[in-house]
Amino acid sequence: MNKISTEDAAGLLDAVAAKICTFDSGAISERGRQTALFAIADTVAVALAGIPEDCTQIALNTPGIADAAGPSLIFGTKKRTSALDASFINGIASHALDYDDFSSVFGGHQSVPLVTPLLALAEDRGASGSDVFAAYLTGIETEMRFARAVHPHHYDKGWHPTATLGIFGTVASCARLIGLDKDKTALALAMATSLASGLKANFGTMSKPLHIGQSARNGLMAVLMAERGFTANTRALEHYQGFLAVYNGDDNTFDVTALLENWDGGPWENEADDLAIKQYPCCGSTHQCITAATRMLADAEIKPGSLTPGDIEGIEIMPHQRRLNHTNNPSPMTELQAKFSVQYVVARTLLEGTVKLKDFESDAWLQPEIRDLLSKTNAHAHPEFEGPDEDAWSAEIKVNLKDGRVLSHRVKNLIGRSGENAMSKDELWIKFEDCAQRSLPADAVAPAFDALLGLADAGDVRSVVSKLEA
Repeated sequence: MNKISTEDAAGLLDAVAAKICTFDSGAISERGRQTALFAIADTVAVALAGIPEDCTQIALNTPGIADAAGPSLIFGTKKRTSALDASFINGIASHALDYDDFSSVFGGHQSVPLVTPLLALAEDRGASGSDVFAAYLTGIETEMRFARAVHPHHYDKGWHPTATLGIFGTVASCARLIGLDKDKTALALAMATSLASGLKANFGTMSKPLHIGQSARNGLMAVLMAERGFTANTRALEHYQGFLAVYNGDDNTFDVTALLENWDGGPWENEADDLAIKQYPCCGSTHQCITAATRMLADAEIKPGSLTPGDIEGIEIMPHQRRLNHTNNPSPMTELQAKFSVQYVVARTLLEGTVKLKDFESDAWLQPEIRDLLSKTNAHAHPEFEGPDEDAWSAEIKVNLKDGRVLSHRVKNLIGRSGENAMSKDELWIKFEDCAQRSLPADAVAPAFDALLGLADAGDVRSVVSKLEA
């Protein structure tokens, strides 16, 4: 890393805060702006789908949570509470199904740390939709630079970047929304170094979405407290006992220059080709294998639903080791374990041609035909995908059929629906409708979709969020 001199009066976070406060969101291209609008609508959609989930309902019904009176809506309900508690509950809901967007650079889910606290805070302050949109763009630029500074070591060490790095995006976006100056933005970022948390050890449990709710709440809390004069050490990032040293390790595991690069003229993180919307409601590290399986069936002209377990002799699943580290779950027993089981989602794809929300309900992972296929499945790292980055999002599937045929397909560096493979508006609507109808009346879904896609031109954001009330 390039160290900042200990003789400097200002800390590294002061420099980052200055970039946040002066970032010109108008520099983002039309393509980048559309990507952002789609991401915001998608995040609200998956939050609406996640409201009925047990993890969200347990949090919502825990005494002391969301009991405060306030103007901020808990999506898909009629309940309003404080911006902090709405951020917490909606944040959990937005990640409850692991269906939210993600990025390879971020090593996690870039929008959930931003959307729910921004909308909660905007309702509280009566901010405009255009201000919320500009703040979202600022948050993306911030959290991606933090990711570039600490990855891949931070990710590989076991931190959950959506929370541990996303909190800096929360702070940046919320500080920008309410107009904090550079000094107070730096203080909020400094508080976030102590509030950041989230371990991959809790993947596959309710604590994974809890990371997001807590991170969103903590980031917003830091902004609100900094606004009122709460203090922190703005050198808490580079301090010898600060975030970088404690969370990552020695100097060889991070590079602070990435935090301050390209703020004045790009390239912009909001225009990156790896900002991916999920087509399937499970861990993004399984989507390469699902896609390989669907294309393999198409290549062989096998119609979805026509294969049976009795037709299959064996299944070989070969992603990159980094994808397998948290998806190698050969015998899932819960909904969240199933979402992190590459074996399960491939088995489901072979039987039905795709993976849907229903496949993580009603103990679908325990169906006899699925357990039969799981017993025939071998998942291991692909021997040709070597190194931390080479083919990191590639995968190959091989299926031996009992009639002697061997089917296979390989996909190369497929990161969800992104870049040239981005979702169309019609495809996004299909996903939005499927998700939103779990919390909203049927006739309210289309108006909500239209309002969210019009966010950047909206006046008071309350007119948009009101469409999310059941």
